[in-house]
Amino acid sequence: MSATTLAPTEPTDPTAPVEQRRRRLPIWFWPAAILFAIFVLAVLRVITGANDLASSGAIGAAIALAVPIALAGLGGLWSERAGVVNIGLEGMMILGTWGAGFFGYHFGPWAGILGGMACGIVGGLIHALATVTFGVDHIVSGVALNITAMGIAKYLASRFFTGLPGGGVTQSPQLPSLPRLSVPGLSGPLAELESQRIFFVSDLAAVLRGLTTNISAFTIIAILLFIGTFYFLWRTPWGLRLRSCGESPVAAESLGVNVIKYKFLAVTTSGALAGLGGAFLALVAANIYRDGQTGGRGYIGLAAMIFGNWRPGGLAAGSLLFGYTDAARLRGGGATVHALFLLVAVILLVVAAWQLKRGRKIQGYLAALTALAVAVWWFFSDTLPGELLGATPYVTTLLVLAFAAQRLRMPAADGAIYRKGEGH
Repeated sequence: MSATTLAPTEPTDPTAPVEQRRRRLPIWFWPAAILFAIFVLAVLRVITGANDLASSGAIGAAIALAVPIALAGLGGLWSERAGVVNIGLEGMMILGTWGAGFFGYHFGPWAGILGGMACGIVGGLIHALATVTFGVDHIVSGVALNITAMGIAKYLASRFFTGLPGGGVTQSPQLPSLPRLSVPGLSGPLAELESQRIFFVSDLAAVLRGLTTNISAFTIIAILLFIGTFYFLWRTPWGLRLRSCGESPVAAESLGVNVIKYKFLAVTTSGALAGLGGAFLALVAANIYRDGQTGGRGYIGLAAMIFGNWRPGGLAAGSLLFGYTDAARLRGGGATVHALFLLVAVILLVVAAWQLKRGRKIQGYLAALTALAVAVWWFFSDTLPGELLGATPYVTTLLVLAFAAQRLRMPAADGAIYRKGEGH
């Protein structure tokens, strides 16, 4: 089939899908939104006295915590854009952690990245074979893969790590580190500005320092993968064909698209990306493979993908939201997270206004009441109980999902069982 057989429709075409006819944001929107977010954090820091809210350490930790979730979510995006629900992201990440541990220890950290990706691909091929070839229910296949992957990883760890220095049934030996990069000449001046606690200026300097200092090469790879995903899926005929398989596989097949092939490629790519997320945990986050290392991040990545409306930009924002709240919990403890809940109240208030403006009164009033409850709780308390600290990232993500979910639109044929030639 030629590249012009199924070409992208112009956004101004009235026959284009709803997703393509949405008004595009101006190029200045995202820089302005980032500056506004930093301004809000600066105001919050002054009001609450929680100086770690926008520190360079918190920003760096948030990025490190967001990357594995983002990679898992990116894998889910590839799969679901082709119409295959991928609950098995967690299992693919588990396989990726073991692959990174084994190949990273024996052949070096770069080989560990490839090993994690290869093991994730194996999981993706299993899921594709079950769902695309044999027509197994997507949820059943994904859950089965998650359970099986845990057992496989335990067996492989016991088989290949036992007897090695520092290795055993539940962990690998210490793994070599990937290089870390910094922008020359920026760290010192930005650290000086950050230490002066100047309103907004110090906060901006802290964010810039966190983004440009001691960043893992793996993180840069992850950013490039997001850019590449957006380009291939939304700017090429190949990507349009893949997305057409998730919207209407019968129509795509009638235009000459090999739906089975595209679904297989998408789910395999999904496994590779989820495996990379697992490799990040083993090679960067811990420098060691451990049993249970993923900690449910595959499921969180799936939630971040849904929060992002099956788009790379929204997925990145959802991953950073979870990563930032988790970083605040780990670095600042109850006091910092307590201050962060004031920001949650403000965000919910903005969501309430947005929902009411769109005529969704029930959602708007519920968001406003929740914002009021959070604000009252913040005002009459000084810290967050230690028992609730671990749940903070999950509660924050669930609150945002609950009140922003009305704008979501999944691919029309996502999760549907497809048989070749069923449209004839």
